[in-house]
Amino acid sequence: MLNYLIVFLISMVPIVELRGAMPIAIGMGLDPLWSYVICIIGNMIPVPFIYLFARKILVWGSDKKYIGKFFKFCLEKGEKGGKKLQAKAGRGLFAALLLFVAIPVPGTGAWTGTLAASLLDMGFKKSVVAVLCGVLIAGVIMGLASMGVFGGISALIAPNS
Repeated sequence: MLNYLIVFLISMVPIVELRGAMPIAIGMGLDPLWSYVICIIGNMIPVPFIYLFARKILVWGSDKKYIGKFFKFCLEKGEKGGKKLQAKAGRGLFAALLLFVAIPVPGTGAWTGTLAASLLDMGFKKSVVAVLCGVLIAGVIMGLASMGVFGGISALIAPNS
């Protein structure tokens, strides 16, 4: 039970998120299905808070003495990246956000995707659904990768002999 709690907490950490928690869970020998469910819940818990409060906190802190430069940098980078994504995606912003979150590499998870959606005023419900779908896909990819499924497939397709 403690191991599941550890995996749950890891899945809530920015940058690491589900992408880091799933391999840890599989490495611990935990049940893949339960690990998947727990990682998704852990990864999604911060999402509403990020959407509703992160932008306000960044705006509030952008003129503070010690944190202002960093907060302003985050706001400008988020807005610039969000506008660029919106310009490329056009009406397909939902799909673009979903795919952005689904790609299991650091920096493209639920935290970053939700902040971008918030800065783009995408809408709470639409953002949460897109992020959830992306997290579900990333969880499947990371679960399969952690269990060696992709290595097995590549061995079947291109054996070394």
